[in-house]
Amino acid sequence: MPPRPIIIDCDPGQDDALAILLALASPEELEVVAVTAVAGNVPLPLTEKNARKIVELAGRHDIPVHAGCDRPLQRDLVTAEYVHGRTGLDGAELPEPKRPLADAHAVDAIIRTLRARPGTVTLCPLGPLTNIATAIRRAPDIVSHIREIVLMGGAIGEGNITPAAEFNIFADPHAAKIVFESGVRLTMLGLDVTHQVLATPERVRAIGELETAVSRAVVGLLEFYNIYDQTKRGRPGAPMHDPCVIAYLLRPDLFAGRDCHVVIETMGEHTLGRTVVDWSGRGRGTANATVVHQVDADGFFALLTERLGRL
Repeated sequence: MPPRPIIIDCDPGQDDALAILLALASPEELEVVAVTAVAGNVPLPLTEKNARKIVELAGRHDIPVHAGCDRPLQRDLVTAEYVHGRTGLDGAELPEPKRPLADAHAVDAIIRTLRARPGTVTLCPLGPLTNIATAIRRAPDIVSHIREIVLMGGAIGEGNITPAAEFNIFADPHAAKIVFESGVRLTMLGLDVTHQVLATPERVRAIGELETAVSRAVVGLLEFYNIYDQTKRGRPGAPMHDPCVIAYLLRPDLFAGRDCHVVIETMGEHTLGRTVVDWSGRGRGTANATVVHQVDADGFFALLTERLGRL
């Protein structure tokens, strides 16, 4: 089969970087049509630059990178330098990108691509859903053109920025509400699954044994990214949130989940950004997302390490 066309919408972030590299290392299965950046882990001027750095680290100067929305739809910008560092990619000294940003705004690029390739392109949001929601609001006709949205965000259980909410959804819950209510086929990979794939020292060491420029950069990124979870959360390594999206497209057999009705909380004083997942079918809503909750962690890291070795 021909490779699946995807747009990676991201806010790099070390784990976004791993996701981009995994996709670019898999050209037989995935055609990365574009990378679009959104404010999230760090502000937009850093996320768009970081996206270009990672694309060029992979040697793919042909892939356009578009800058998108620099703030959420309604709330103030929330960032996560306390996890990702001042630049978002602390831990590796990557060269300044040589290729400039693509001319079009990310939202316009998403709309144009979906209209040009109806029913074929999968959107892969790895950060706040601001770009995707804005595209849907601006051009409602694209909803029928999206093959699928496979996103990292949300949780069945507890959150990671508040007790109730996961960061990507919390950062722009109003955008998430638009996306989850759009009628597009959705797959949600939230904290319940991403917390099963931890970048332990042993797994980071295996990547380092590839002894390539890419693997050395990845090791530096992961060693920094691990600091927060190892020191503040007591975990042996940081969760590989965003690469789960790409791994799911490559090896869905590594994952398990079920179809559920998911509602985004936009009003709660203590639950803003909560993904209310009707896991047991107690409500009356129709399923609007496949919610993934299990992963073969060893299989995931075997795939990630093998693919990184191709770059």
